[in-house]
Amino acid sequence: MSHPDSPVPGQFVLVLHSHLPWLANHGRWPVGEEWLYQSWAASYLPVFAMLRRLADDGYSDMLSLGITPVLAAQLDDPHCAASMYEWLADWQLRATEAAVATDTQRRELGAREYRSASAALADFESHWRHGAAPMLRRVAASGVAEILGGPLAHPFAPLLDPRLRRFSLAEGLADAALRCGTRPRGIWAPECAFAPGMEAEYAAAGVGHFMVDGPTLHGDTALARPVGDTDVLAFGRDLSVSYRVWSPKSGYPGHPAYRDFHTYDHATGLKPARVTGKTVAAKDKKPYDPQRADPVIDRHVDDFIGHVRHRLVEESARIGRPALVVAAFDTELFGHWWHEGPIWLERLLRRLPEAGVRVGTLASAAANGHTGAAVGLPPSSWGSGKDWRVWEGPQVSHLVQLNAEVSATALDAVDKLVDPRGGRSRVADQIVRETLLTVSSDWPFMVSKDTAADYAVRRAHTHAHATRELVDAALRSHVGQAEQLRRNWSRADNLFADLDARRLHTTEALSTRRRSH
Repeated sequence: MSHPDSPVPGQFVLVLHSHLPWLANHGRWPVGEEWLYQSWAASYLPVFAMLRRLADDGYSDMLSLGITPVLAAQLDDPHCAASMYEWLADWQLRATEAAVATDTQRRELGAREYRSASAALADFESHWRHGAAPMLRRVAASGVAEILGGPLAHPFAPLLDPRLRRFSLAEGLADAALRCGTRPRGIWAPECAFAPGMEAEYAAAGVGHFMVDGPTLHGDTALARPVGDTDVLAFGRDLSVSYRVWSPKSGYPGHPAYRDFHTYDHATGLKPARVTGKTVAAKDKKPYDPQRADPVIDRHVDDFIGHVRHRLVEESARIGRPALVVAAFDTELFGHWWHEGPIWLERLLRRLPEAGVRVGTLASAAANGHTGAAVGLPPSSWGSGKDWRVWEGPQVSHLVQLNAEVSATALDAVDKLVDPRGGRSRVADQIVRETLLTVSSDWPFMVSKDTAADYAVRRAHTHAHATRELVDAALRSHVGQAEQLRRNWSRADNLFADLDARRLHTTEALSTRRRSH
């Protein structure tokens, strides 16, 4: 779609949501740490490299970047960093094997992958040797993007015990402040999930704005809306624009010229094919050719810009004032799922201002006055049906019951074990840590969508078992056994070192005081 470069009214905001569940020390292949390293290599490395280039070229206020605390913890974890380095080296070795094959197509594939692996290794050695925190601080300090926070361990908040929900959010924001050097004012609520009343909890935690899906605002996403009687703003994802890229039925990544995600060369684990066609069998797919894909990327950039311009003009006319268009995606789409995604993304962000589109962040959209009248929001999410069925439907009722039981057990134990004015209890800390890992929204999602469902159920029950046996030993005053269990479990689940169970009391007291005022 062609477009003139005359300015259009309003503002466009791109939001990226970066998240993976805690995978370290819980399997490698086919589900486990491999998922982390694939996403790190294909998405996080190029996206942060893009942000560095944009910042160096003087761009600012280009997008809102959500990084969940559980993902940041893995990107900062020494075990994960060392294993990632090994994974990149293995990628290079696999490419070398392909590059010396007798088959011409495999040799070309190997040479291309060797160059990519070598570039990724150099990037990792230069920028990631101290983890993600220095990268996040650089992004925040440069102003190229707004960092969004979120609750610890990515729970489906509406179904979580309110006390644990408030604690998880407060701790998640504190964790982001430690890593980024600044406390986020905006959050990506896990799964864009909302229940009436959560806006008051957001206000008490100091959250200024958050994301919901478009249908939560009945499709009227042209302005951010204060929720209830708070000043907390809900921004809605514009589905008509977002679905141009990634939709349940179509989108750019399915173009025949792009690299196929699902087809592997089983001898090397590399991906040799292009999509070719939606109904073409893997064995019949044509070899991937980057030169064939490159002009398609440009066409899709132009198409997306054209739709953004049209939507801004259309929505501004409808509401009688400059409108807002928010497109939101999982960061892992760009590179991991859609190989050409990072190139498309950088070209898009550079060309949007040239095409007369004002680009900004959620924070700048609020500051620029793109806000409307207050609304009440319904129970909602960005999952199937835009309701809670993915996380509380009959297919995951066993996990809903498990989460409720484990949360109640843990909170009762912490109340008995912890004196908020006394010393720290590492056992209580680990009880809370394992509880938060149990209630991760990823496990019911994976069951509902039948993606590695057995792994998801096993993970939920593993963390539930850890919680229960820690609680049992601690409440029986088996101090030595409880401490040994704590050490054993913390070797696997050593994230959120600053988590302090005593703050379950202080967070609740502070929240109560704020709500009373």
